Amino acid sequence: MKMPPFRGSPTRLAVELNPVDEAGSPTKRRGVLLRSSEELAEYRKLLEDERLGSLLKNIDGLSPKPVKKEETKKDIIEI
Repeated sequence: MKMPPFRGSPTRLAVELNPVDEAGSPTKRRGVLLRSSEELAEYRKLLEDERLGSLLKNIDGLSPKPVKKEETKKDIIEI
């Protein structure tokens, strides 16, 4: 992704991480932008922290489960 100049920093390239669903469509409107290998290292440290895993398990227990859209079958009646 090409990042425009901002507050004195020049135009830069970045990588956007955004999970996809079964159809290959992005699941989030905006993903995580990584501008350097140093940022990637910092995110890896955060994601590997075991406290984050236990926190998210607790949140899973408190949050309602996502509702999957089911295809509704429409009966066709011939007259």
